[in-house]
Order: sequence, then C-alpha cells, then structure tokens
Amino acid sequence: METAEGDTNGTAATAGLILRPVAPAEYGEGLPYAPENWPNPGDIWTWKAGKRIHQSGYFRDRYLYLPARLDHTDIAGSTNKRRRIFASKQSLERYVQEYFPKTDLNEFFASFSWKMPAIESATIKEPHSIAAEDIEAAEDSLSDCQPDIAVCQARNKNCDSLTSEVEKPKYLPDLPCDIFCNQPRFCHDCCCILCCKPVDLAHGGYSYIKCQAKVGDYICGHIAHLCCAIRCYMAGTVGGSIGLDVEYLCRHCDARTDLIYRATELLQKCKTIDSRDDNEKILNLGASILRGSQRMIAKELLNRIELAISKLQRGTLLEDIWKADDEDSLQHADMSDDGSEMKVSVNDSPSEVTSETENNGCLPDSSKSDDEIHQVLQELRKSQTKEYRMAEEALREKQNYLRNLYQQLDREKSELACQHSSHSNLSSDAVSRRMEQIRQEKMKLEDMKKVGNGFGRISKDVLKAHFGIEIVE
Repeated sequence: METAEGDTNGTAATAGLILRPVAPAEYGEGLPYAPENWPNPGDIWTWKAGKRIHQSGYFRDRYLYLPARLDHTDIAGSTNKRRRIFASKQSLERYVQEYFPKTDLNEFFASFSWKMPAIESATIKEPHSIAAEDIEAAEDSLSDCQPDIAVCQARNKNCDSLTSEVEKPKYLPDLPCDIFCNQPRFCHDCCCILCCKPVDLAHGGYSYIKCQAKVGDYICGHIAHLCCAIRCYMAGTVGGSIGLDVEYLCRHCDARTDLIYRATELLQKCKTIDSRDDNEKILNLGASILRGSQRMIAKELLNRIELAISKLQRGTLLEDIWKADDEDSLQHADMSDDGSEMKVSVNDSPSEVTSETENNGCLPDSSKSDDEIHQVLQELRKSQTKEYRMAEEALREKQNYLRNLYQQLDREKSELACQHSSHSNLSSDAVSRRMEQIRQEKMKLEDMKKVGNGFGRISKDVLKAHFGIEIVE
C-alpha cells in the first residue's frame, strides 16, 4: 500500500511517483495512476477517477482499464466491444493471479499508485490534517472510517450519489462510463443521458427510467427522461431498423427494457396523487409510451389511460375516475383470449344459474355470493397474468437470443470476407455452424409461438423445454 510521503506545490510524492491531484471523473493513461509497459513493453493501462472523495482528500472510487491488446471482453447483444474495468484492488489482484500467476503482486502494485488525490476545489477542507497511516487504516476498514464526501457533478442537491451507503438499496454497482460522464456538469446518477439535464424525483421519479441491464459485474445504470427517449425514438413503439414495441432502448449499452410494467405503474401511481394537473401529466406520459403498439395488453392499458384522461378533462371527481377504472380492470380480467365475455355456466345453461338453495325456495346470501364470485375472478385474473408474463418473458428471451446470433453471424461473415486480415482465423465451417444454430433456434421459436392458443394447447415437451412447465399426469 502506497503512502503519501510529502506534499509539494499541490502534488504528493509516493515511492518516487509524483501524484498530481485530479478532478472527479478525470481520466488518463499510464503513470502515476496506472501501470505502464506491463506485462509487455507498449502496454499502457488507462485510469479514471470516481466521484466520491474521502475526508482525507483521496478518491474513494477509482478505476483501471486494460490495455486494448489484453482486452477481449465482448458484451452480449452489442456489436461494440467494451474494455474490461477494475473498480477494486481485489478484482485486479484476481485478474493478475489468473492470467499472470508468476507476477509478484507487491512489486506490481508498487509500480503505480492506487490512491488518487483530488484537487482542492473538489474537497471540503478539514481544520486538521489526517496522517497517511490513518488513511490506510480507513481504506482497510471502511466501516470504521468517517463518512465520505460525495460530489455531484451537476450540483444537484437531490442526486442519488449524495445518499449514504446505508440508505441505498443493495444492487450491483453502476458501470463506470468514460463516454457521457466526461461531459461538463454531467452526473451519472442524476442526469439524463439524452439531454444531460438532472431528472425530477417528484412522485417517485415517474418521469425517468434507469437502465438495469447487467454488463459484466455491473449494471449499466444510465438514466433518461422518458419524454426525451420518446422524442429521440428510443422509447415506446418505433418501427424500422430500431424495432421497439413498448420498449426503451438505452443509448449507452443498447439494452432493451419492456415498458408495459412502467406504464401500469404510472396508472397506479395516479391513484395516490390528489393533483389533477399531475395526474393528467403522468397519464399523458403513459399514453405516449403505449401508442402504436399492437400488443393486446398495451391496447387495453392504453384504453384505460385515455378513458381516465377524458374523464379528467370533463371534470369528473378523481375518486370516481379510479373507482371506475378498478371496476373496468376487473372486467378485462373476465374476458377470454378472443375478446368475448366469459359466462358462468351451471347445469350446462349459460343463461340460467341455479343453485340448491334456490330450488329449495330460499334466496342465497347475495353479499356472500358476490364476495365469492369476486374472489374467483381475482384468482382467475392472477393466474392469467402470471401465464402471460411467463410466456412474454420466455418469448422475448428467445427473440433476443436469436438477435444476438444474427449479430454474431454478421461479424463472422465480415471476418471471413477479410481473410487477408492478419488476425482472422475463421473458417467457412464456423459460419455454416452458426447458420445451422440459427435455423434450430428459429424452429424452437415457432414452437413457442403456439402459446398464443393457450398453454393447454401446447405439447408437454415444448412446455417443459421452453417455458419450464412440467405437467405431471
């Protein structure tokens, strides 16, 4: 572990290295904060500072990027390759031990400085200095150290980065970004990736979406205003080469997020808000997400939202609007797949419902009967919703897998066409195998599409293989 031995004109000296203070999110190459000419001459590593700063004046977060020659990380579903990132000494140690087992780790870490001092303007000065050994102890035992000083690049006092670690939910860390996050006044945690302005947290942050796509040991983590994404044809239903169907396409990682659940959340959120203006604004956003889709669930949800908007504009009381919507949503649960209303049939007579108590001349307890029917319909609605989500998840997963295979095929064909390239060792057999793999997966997808007729009309083998449902006779 390196220690600051001195401070001269704003720079710190460590083991013969001059540690120049850096700004939050600043990046560079080689010494003093990254290895140079390791493991081979000409291999230059890249470093990047984080945003959180310890009271000592050193960055809490810092990142190392592999030299391009060593990096072979290919992100699934993307045509671009991203450099492998190390956010901790432990992850870097594991990499070195795995790929370069004969390396002396002490000598390796002594060749550069893991600690990075921050420029004075980014820190809050303390009335007393902290010794270097205290800094090391704080780093080795974070639970015992003083609270970190968080800095929002956008100067947003409500930024998520200012939330303490205890208050934050336990998710995967956000993927460090050296593309958008290098822009002045742009904050990864609170700025829209499309307009670069901070998002609004009103009503639970309904107006923006955070990309939760997993990228290696991280999630993408970039956020965007939904209205910005819709204007940029990156959300909602978009035709052409983009091909979105009530989805959000992340500009950073190209991952797609289904927005049906988000639109449903927007409708439910309105039922807890007393402001008519806010209700109309949220409902209009939900309608913009859903318009143009041919998915049945999207059409039904859009009808409910547009009906609520029209009632709002006519001056209907909010409680009456949401009461009617609850009744309407229950009525939708009573509809069969072909859109016809389900009928309750007893004794093979759909128009006459008889019971033993009626035959005895006694009227049943109507309130109890209504409760029972309501309970039955609620259970039916839950089971149908569960089956729909199960089918949608499996079908979209298979669709995305096929899309990735086609992208791999395109890359392999391009590489095969450039046989003069020195690094190309691809054979035509590999391309043929990829085409056969795609053909097999397309056949599987066609079998899965039969779920549109209902789970009960699909073979047991298809249910077990593609939907994880095993029927025991």
